[in-house]
Amino acid sequence: MTIVHIVLFKFRPDTESSIREKFITELKMLKNLPCVKSQRLVVGGPSITDPSSKSKGFQYALVSYHEDRAALDAYQASSEHERVTHTFFIPYREDLVRFDFEVDGEDECLLGFGGFSGSEV
Repeated sequence: MTIVHIVLFKFRPDTESSIREKFITELKMLKNLPCVKSQRLVVGGPSITDPSSKSKGFQYALVSYHEDRAALDAYQASSEHERVTHTFFIPYREDLVRFDFEVDGEDECLLGFGGFSGSEV
């Protein structure tokens, strides 16, 4: 099983770009935590959604993969996650959306985990 963890971040408008840049740099380092499956953690932004109103003002996104619920919980509880979010986001936060879901076993291959099923081309 794989759990996909998605987070959208929105900073307050008065947040300096240096803070945002440091947050992104530090957030990317979380891929090195052992609870991140195969070090698959991607951070993107700022949003290039067009029209921009579709992104509801969210500027950055994180997508990470975890073996199971215990691994996701370990990620959330890690001291590194706590340090990064509490130092570089929480004080500057306007909004945040988090969405986690389990991937069906037959779709694991679509994420690059496990073997391919069905006909291969």
